[in-house]
Amino acid sequence: QSGLRPEHEYIVQGKGLPLNSENGQRLRPDVIICLPDNKHLIIDAKVSLVAYERYLQAESEGRQDKELQTHLKSVMNHIDQLSEKHYSNLDGLDTPDFVLLFMPIEPAFSLALQAKADLFTYAWDKRIVLVSPTTLLATLRTVASLWKLEQQNTHALEIARQGGALYDKFVGFMEEMDKIGTH
Repeated sequence: QSGLRPEHEYIVQGKGLPLNSENGQRLRPDVIICLPDNKHLIIDAKVSLVAYERYLQAESEGRQDKELQTHLKSVMNHIDQLSEKHYSNLDGLDTPDFVLLFMPIEPAFSLALQAKADLFTYAWDKRIVLVSPTTLLATLRTVASLWKLEQQNTHALEIARQGGALYDKFVGFMEEMDKIGTH
């Protein structure tokens, strides 16, 4: 639904890219979004939602509170671990200094934000941007629009180049016709 094509505008699991950390460890971000001018966005989708599932199944309010805290701790731990990967330092990638952390279940995302109002700030301070299906789709559609604009600009430049070459041919043709008329 994003309008992006696999292997063109995005790459899954870093397929075909030598993505090694400074200590030689192979890193495999879930998705690398390719941007114009050889820039990239990293999306991580490995956040655990097991505690959220237990929260939904809890039969008592006390149990729900406990599972909510476990869910929040799980999200925060994932933010901490993700921030230590330093994807922006990988050779071959030109990324902003942040990673998009995708939470695939919108209610799990909302619940975490309700439980900890400063969760966005906590994540941002660690160079992580939290996204849900809604916000991720909006982001990806923006990227697709950038690609469309880039392709239009590329096509416009090619049209201008070919138009210029055609003009030069017409000028040359007219000069030759003038020479024929003169002779």
